[in-house]
Amino acid sequence: MRRLILEEPVTRAAPWSLRLAWFSLAVVAIALVLVRDPRAETDAAMTVLVSGVGLAALAVLLALAAFVRIWREGAQGLRTAVGGLLLAALVLAYPAYMTARGVMLPPLTDVSTDIENPPAFSRSRAAWEARNWRLPRDSSPAARALQREAYPQIAPLTLDLGPDEAFALALKAAQNRKWQVVESYRPGGRVGNGRIEAVVRSRLLGLPYDVTVRLHPRADGTRIDVRSSTRFGDRDYGQNADHIRAYLDEIGNLALAVK
Repeated sequence: MRRLILEEPVTRAAPWSLRLAWFSLAVVAIALVLVRDPRAETDAAMTVLVSGVGLAALAVLLALAAFVRIWREGAQGLRTAVGGLLLAALVLAYPAYMTARGVMLPPLTDVSTDIENPPAFSRSRAAWEARNWRLPRDSSPAARALQREAYPQIAPLTLDLGPDEAFALALKAAQNRKWQVVESYRPGGRVGNGRIEAVVRSRLLGLPYDVTVRLHPRADGTRIDVRSSTRFGDRDYGQNADHIRAYLDEIGNLALAVK
């Protein structure tokens, strides 16, 4: 007497989820290499990055579809679906974190320690070239009001040091933060203010942010103002404020070590 062999159903969504998750990881890795390459077009690299994130999101949907069929029909492929889901979640973790920050923080692209009179970006040829021939636009009064509400702790730093000493610490802090210093001028001369112009790149994506530092000699020391501006996108996800806070903290630590 022959026995009927019943084959268990196998979900196709599970292996496709894993394949797309691996593919999305490869696409995101290529995008990270491109965005850090100064010869590559940043807009094109960001398009590749968004494509990789989209593929990861599709892998998550396929994994969820596989779970539904496994639950209802007892289909095979659970481990494969779990693998696709975990790998896709790994790719989506940082974008999800940044999206959450973007929802909680105001849509700013420019942050300054001096809201009323923010430091002006240099118009020298070296600075223009470092910014890819772009000049950050001044924020509107409404945007400055949003900054004042969101970042009340972003304020000028006054050191009880002479302008030359303060300039040396400010330049050292920029170097310690791995900033690309484009140009720097000591306080003095006709204007009296010192200036440091730099480009800062985010840690993971390597996206450029333009920063200018103004050092103003005073009777009680030297006042330091910092301005950071986003080069791409319509919001900074808190990055500009992070750059300013970290930089001023670095100067403060160096000043304490001098005393």
